[in-house]
Amino acid sequence: MKIGTRKSKMALAQTHEIIAALEVSHAGLRVEIAENDTAGDTDQTSKLLVHGGKGGAFVAGIREMMRRGDIHMAMHSLKDVPGNEETPGLVFGAYRPREDARDALVLPQSRTFEEFEAAQGEGFRIGTNSVRRAAQLRRHYPGVEIIHFRGAADTRIHKLDNGIGQALPDGGTTPPADGLIMAASGLGRVGLSDRISHTFETEDILPAATQGIVVVECVADDWATREKLMAISDARAALEAEAEREVLWALDGHCNSPIAVHARLENGGLTLSAEVLSLDGQTCLRAKGTGPADQPRALGRAVALDLIGQGALDIIERTRPA
Repeated sequence: MKIGTRKSKMALAQTHEIIAALEVSHAGLRVEIAENDTAGDTDQTSKLLVHGGKGGAFVAGIREMMRRGDIHMAMHSLKDVPGNEETPGLVFGAYRPREDARDALVLPQSRTFEEFEAAQGEGFRIGTNSVRRAAQLRRHYPGVEIIHFRGAADTRIHKLDNGIGQALPDGGTTPPADGLIMAASGLGRVGLSDRISHTFETEDILPAATQGIVVVECVADDWATREKLMAISDARAALEAEAEREVLWALDGHCNSPIAVHARLENGGLTLSAEVLSLDGQTCLRAKGTGPADQPRALGRAVALDLIGQGALDIIERTRPA
């Protein structure tokens, strides 16, 4: 069997973990990796919007391999998979156990979070490619300057440590960053957790929908592959992901929408929190709900309708690409 994945260090680490789980669960099974040069990995300068957002940048090429029959399954970081689009003929065969969903601040080793906090971000240039993270930082730290920053986790930290700006499509570069905001789980996957200066609790900075969840996708009628993937799927991650992605679906959230969503399975029920922010962070609509664990989509719809009632669709429409 073959599994498709991106060539990045992080993606390969995730894929090897999936292969190990499959080979333990199915004696004699051997899974090979088929690497894909995704548009988002090949182009390390442009904003992801150029490639149709994260879906076009990181998912579309691997899905095409699967539709051609070159691979049996594909690994995705679920937050890269658009939540407002249909995917006829494909299905998530396995949800892997969720890792740390929180966002983390990475600073040069000469600077501390206490310094950043005391200055309320004033004088700090923070690099990110996420409009959600940018809006949340602007809301919590009005003095911070956000700069466009892309690349693999280790590449971004190398640029941070060495005062190297982000290359831009027009041939210029951004100023060097004074810090980065990144997914804590991603840093852990590439052995860089020790570089985290501060981890933001989800109550302070709500993460992206499905952050920390990896899925394995396959063709819907490939029952042999689906049966194998069922053995390594985590029920808790699946329930949380379904609730969170239902919010994206109901809001028709696109790749440029500052939407944050996080669900927790606790005491047999689900708790779901969501936010929709303006790009400048000045407006933040919030909604929260609880519901039975076996009805994640109903909970997601209820929370999304609460946000819609507060005017979320107007904010999302203003952030939609022309």
